[in-house]
Amino acid sequence: MTTPQGSPPWTGEKGYARMMVRDLVVRVRLGVHAHERVPDKPQRIIVNVEMFSDGTSHLEGEGLASVVDYDPIHSAIAAWEGRPHVLLIETLLEELIALCFKDARVRACKVSIVKPDIYDAAAAAGVEIYRVRA
Repeated sequence: MTTPQGSPPWTGEKGYARMMVRDLVVRVRLGVHAHERVPDKPQRIIVNVEMFSDGTSHLEGEGLASVVDYDPIHSAIAAWEGRPHVLLIETLLEELIALCFKDARVRACKVSIVKPDIYDAAAAAGVEIYRVRA
């Protein structure tokens, strides 16, 4: 099977580099339930992002231009704190996926958001999406 561009689909089996932002805590207005829609009570979420590339771009030069930069991801997530209410975690995850794929070197990404304060008996509840570039 090949992609429309004629190259084989990316599997990562020849190695990869993984750039990540781990356990970034932000407060956002998020959720479908009435108790999540209180305007002055954003809830705490924990965001994780992993971007996978072929792991060789750093061999082609030095500095940020030669690697996949995680700083735009961090900045975008931090900016969520002031945004209007979002109903679904998946909406935020799709935004992150689109941002990850802005860098053509990112071949796949895994993004997750969990809400740590939803259930007393659970560490968190949330959603994770893994996507390979089409």
